[in-house]
Amino acid sequence: MTDQLLISASNGVGRIRLNRPRALHALTLEMCDAINAALLEWRSDPAIKAVMIDHAEGRGFCAGGDIALIASSAKADGVEAEHFFRHEYRMNHLLFTYEKPIVAFIDGIVMGGGVGLSLPCRYRVATERTTFAMPETGIGLFPDVGGGWFLPRLPGRIGTWLAVTGARINGADCTAIGIATQYIASDKLDAIKEAILDRPDDLAAILDQANETAPASSLTEQRADIDRLFAADRIEDIMAALRDDGSDWAQQQLATIATKSPQTVKVALRQLREGAAFTDFADNMRNEYRIACRVIRRPDFIEGVRAVIVDKDNAPKWNPATAQEVDDAVIDSFFAPLPADKEWTPLPETQR
Repeated sequence: MTDQLLISASNGVGRIRLNRPRALHALTLEMCDAINAALLEWRSDPAIKAVMIDHAEGRGFCAGGDIALIASSAKADGVEAEHFFRHEYRMNHLLFTYEKPIVAFIDGIVMGGGVGLSLPCRYRVATERTTFAMPETGIGLFPDVGGGWFLPRLPGRIGTWLAVTGARINGADCTAIGIATQYIASDKLDAIKEAILDRPDDLAAILDQANETAPASSLTEQRADIDRLFAADRIEDIMAALRDDGSDWAQQQLATIATKSPQTVKVALRQLREGAAFTDFADNMRNEYRIACRVIRRPDFIEGVRAVIVDKDNAPKWNPATAQEVDDAVIDSFFAPLPADKEWTPLPETQR
């Protein structure tokens, strides 16, 4: 048990509450291990009918993973970062394959690791306070924790747009594109959670009864432009389409892309293309682990963390500086198999 999590089980409900409000409930290795242990225990306990994941106080749901640890490790030998990714990705896979219903209340900021913690869950409840994003290309990382699987399965090219630009969307948007399965006003959540804790067998019915009509999503208006202008799998072609379009919205996208790591934008586009073709979530996570082990050792990750998180000058100097300068052989190397004893594997308990 860790004070970064509040884990309990009563009346047939296993409950996981994230409890790092000052860090927007960002995941640490200790948290991932504790979540895995709880889920495995409840998986084999016939008394547990459902699992609930939410957060304690603060603006979270979960704003990501332990970037400080990953960056510190990357400056050394990268081994500690690899260890974190292995355990976090095992958590993502365990959630994805879990037989019992899990509901995640994504009430607040949902980024990076928070996306990986919630999207594999059967039920995902958004609110008016939800802010969802995969902003990793802005720090020289990539949209991991299952992003290669989930993003290309969103409607049209929305997943590509989210991955490349790191765009932030709200609860109504999440509901419109299927990231959220329900939309419920935040001031009603406590009552909904109490009802689930009281009647876990009625989880689905409780959520459906509480489900509200979400406000109109701005993505409905932008969808045609997103599908048309982000249709290509090469960033050079996407940027050419945006330049040729010339609209204010297209120019805004170009300006945003100019702030992202060209290397990791290229990685993300290939990652999503390969992820769309996978039929087994474990294959996607193995692919992402290979990328993660390599990308943290490239200059852009350390520079991105410096510019966005440490110094906060938001002026990263990417290397290479442009998409045209990115060596295709380097991108290929990110996706190459690791030595057999280094490859990612699911938790042994999930391999049935």
